[in-house]
Amino acid sequence: REAQIRTAAQALLAFADLTAQAGDQRHDRLYLDTRPARLLADSIRAAAAGRPDDDGLEAQLVELSANRDFMKPRAGRGPMYGKGVSREGVLERHAELARLLRTFRTAADADLAACLERELRAPVARYEQLKAAAGALDFLDLLLRARGLIRDDAGARRDFQRRFTRIFVDEFQDTDPLQAELLLLLAADDPEERDWESTCPRRGALFVVGDPKQSIYRFRRADLDVYARVRRQLEARGVPVLQLASSFRGVPSIQRCVNRAFAPRMDGGPAGGPPYVPLSPTRGDPAEQPALVALPVPRPYGWRRVSAAAIEQSLPDAVGAFVRWLLYESGWTVSESGAAAGAGERRVPIRPHHVCVLFRRFQHYRRDMARPYADALEARDVPHLLVGGRSFHEREEVATIRAALAAIEWPDDRLSVFATLHGSLFAIDDETLFAYFHRYGVPRPFRVPDELRGGGSSAERERFGPITAALELLEELHRLRNARPVDVTLDRLLEATRAHAGFAMRQSGRQALANVLQIAEMARQHDQSGGLSFRSFVEHLLEEAEAGRGEEAPILEEGAEGVRLMTVHRAKGLEFPVVVLADPTCRLQRPGADRYIDPQRGLCALRLAGCAPWDLIEHEQEEVQREEAEAVRVAYVAATRARDLLVAPVIGDGPREGGWTGPLDDAVYPPMGERREPETAPACPRFGRDSVLQRPDGDPASEATVAPGLHRFGGAPEDGGGYAVVWWDPHALDLGVDARFGIRQEELLSKAVADETVERDLQRYRDWRERRDRTRERAAAPSLAVETVTRRAAALTAADGAEQGDGEGAAVEVVGRAPDADRPSGPRFGSLVHALLAVAPLDRPAGVEELAVLQGRILGATGAEVEAAAAAASAALRHPLLERARTAAGRGECRREAPVAGHHDDGTLIEGVVDLAFREAGAWTVVDFKTDHELDADLDRYRRQVALYAELIARATGEPATPLLLRI
Repeated sequence: REAQIRTAAQALLAFADLTAQAGDQRHDRLYLDTRPARLLADSIRAAAAGRPDDDGLEAQLVELSANRDFMKPRAGRGPMYGKGVSREGVLERHAELARLLRTFRTAADADLAACLERELRAPVARYEQLKAAAGALDFLDLLLRARGLIRDDAGARRDFQRRFTRIFVDEFQDTDPLQAELLLLLAADDPEERDWESTCPRRGALFVVGDPKQSIYRFRRADLDVYARVRRQLEARGVPVLQLASSFRGVPSIQRCVNRAFAPRMDGGPAGGPPYVPLSPTRGDPAEQPALVALPVPRPYGWRRVSAAAIEQSLPDAVGAFVRWLLYESGWTVSESGAAAGAGERRVPIRPHHVCVLFRRFQHYRRDMARPYADALEARDVPHLLVGGRSFHEREEVATIRAALAAIEWPDDRLSVFATLHGSLFAIDDETLFAYFHRYGVPRPFRVPDELRGGGSSAERERFGPITAALELLEELHRLRNARPVDVTLDRLLEATRAHAGFAMRQSGRQALANVLQIAEMARQHDQSGGLSFRSFVEHLLEEAEAGRGEEAPILEEGAEGVRLMTVHRAKGLEFPVVVLADPTCRLQRPGADRYIDPQRGLCALRLAGCAPWDLIEHEQEEVQREEAEAVRVAYVAATRARDLLVAPVIGDGPREGGWTGPLDDAVYPPMGERREPETAPACPRFGRDSVLQRPDGDPASEATVAPGLHRFGGAPEDGGGYAVVWWDPHALDLGVDARFGIRQEELLSKAVADETVERDLQRYRDWRERRDRTRERAAAPSLAVETVTRRAAALTAADGAEQGDGEGAAVEVVGRAPDADRPSGPRFGSLVHALLAVAPLDRPAGVEELAVLQGRILGATGAEVEAAAAAASAALRHPLLERARTAAGRGECRREAPVAGHHDDGTLIEGVVDLAFREAGAWTVVDFKTDHELDADLDRYRRQVALYAELIARATGEPATPLLLRI
């Protein structure tokens, strides 16, 4: 280890010297944060004179190897990094240093893992002693002792073999080695045999059902290798194996899509288990509605690229909007669970309980991944049930109650008392609290000044009355906290603060109120289970919050109406008519492996505190393959939960690699050449031509963009091998719906109030809300609707079957030739060419180069772009069309970058800027410049755009106008 430390340290010092030699480097030459390396180098030099601290240096080197900003540089621009230092030289030296650091970290972690293993023996032994003293067993103890009894005690083994004559095992792919050993010993035909791998089951004693494609509990010791070994063992003993391929769940389209997606990924390789067995249909596809929907993320782009943050922000809104359309507007139907298959199948309209939103995870770095989806449904008044959410103690209302209970138990806890006064229960404002502190000190129960309790000026009592009342309430609750049940104290707190109404009025009022009531239920259970005191319950809440335990309260009963939100593992064994896959940014698998098991050696190598032992390091690649295979199986289980409709999240401009829904990409993305030509989707709204709502700089769809509509795969559905996927149009979704704030769930507030009072107040509220909605509706109607020519052209192009009365775009002629393939392109280059053609003198093409340099500096263009733009503009100025414009300019009948506007027949004011228009013999020629390498993808839109310009000019002048597209 000392030699490795010295080698890594020397490489680090050399790298620090090299970068220091460069002086103040420019950030754009190499995106690399060298400060951690320089600081560590300075520390090494400072310690060189004294006694070396190898442990400290090892920790610092390991920390540097985990610094992403240092370990993963991104190449910048230019040949030099700094004075006398090339950029490539720095990169080469950095790559060598990074390799040494990774190697050193691997060795250091393995060394530390071995030390940790030795240190953990004592606490493990102590744990066993505590269990023995308490007479308690954990679940693993139950398995080990049951297996030990059957394996080692011949009398017990014979007795249980006589008692259990028939053993049926379902979901056998989820059994662990101990369970498999126990089962085979119980079914053995030889009572003396104690080696489970040598047993032969009694005839008819063992019946095993398992689907290796659904083995997803490896984290609970389920081992697909055990499944395969038992299967081989039973086959060798003459036990017949039956393949069940018919699926009674999904419709054929879903099954064919699943087969296409997962058959290549479950090929029976070394880590993937047995070969894939395709699903066979038993039901029929409904002809009137889709069975597969690809739901595009409306706004998947960050600053320039598709980003996980943008997807996580945009997709929940789209899922909420789609689910609401599906429930209340689509008119689609599903088969009820348990309905007979075949022609007599009973179909019913989709209800909320038919829909399930499936997640791979619920939390990520303490972020609740399901909450945005629940909020999107809540905002649209869609009932929903969050099954197993883990963010209970992170909810604001739970933290509020927890702080109030702590303030009741510990009145001298300043922080809890302040949080209670300032929080939503009492909502005392900062100014009042500060004034009280300035006048009387820290607010505390049992220390309220006498002048505020009864004496003193009425102005002081009135100003600080809310604080006094709150502190007196906390005093009362503290005195009686151990004289009555905990839930009674909590009910008194909620009643005195009218918290039920406050929580119900929130954005997620149902969930907030349910969580608060769950705390009351926890308090009742605490008392019933023998809780010693109020303090013990508060400490239990604090411990749960610190450990991150506790599931959110269900706001609906399991059999009630509501969209389910749950993880794939929770949904295992269940089925739903409609399944929506969510959170596609969750990675398919984690990097690296956490354990390696070798049954032959009796070895289990675990990663401890992030440190991997050598056995795990040496076999990490094969463990990673096993983890990947299970991750694919998780996606398979999710996709096969759907009976009638499967909805998969997608990116309209192409798949994003690495997500947990990625195995479905090949089955839902059409081939590149077929993405722009969909069929009309049945029973769907009218779709446009773009499956991305917003891109950087307003870029249009490309050839890689999948157009909304119906796309067929593998032939027509009637031939038995094909299916169709409907790509949704995010423009057709009602996005951006905000939840109403106010009295949103009136029935929650009507407890213990006279019915006539409730109804009178509710009617007043409904009348006010109706007047407000009418006012907002009138105010939202613009007095003048304004639309750009570009947007109107895009809308007309996107509308399938739209009439072409707005300029007859299809008749527009395209002149000029396509540019060279290697010429620069993009929005900035196009803006540069347009700027040149707007200002360059028509009669002096030779002066374009100087203008190009100036305009290039304004736009921040590269030298190559400036040179290419000057050449393109010069060539355009020599075109016969521009020759005619030059002649018209001599007569004063030429306009460049000319604004035009006019009212459309529907009253909309259409406005835009024309690149070029000139008049000849009483007629106008209108020209739009295009620098695209490929026009085909957006040719229809471009044609309509210039046709609209021509129509506006014709209306304004009363003279005919001819539109043209000039390729430059």
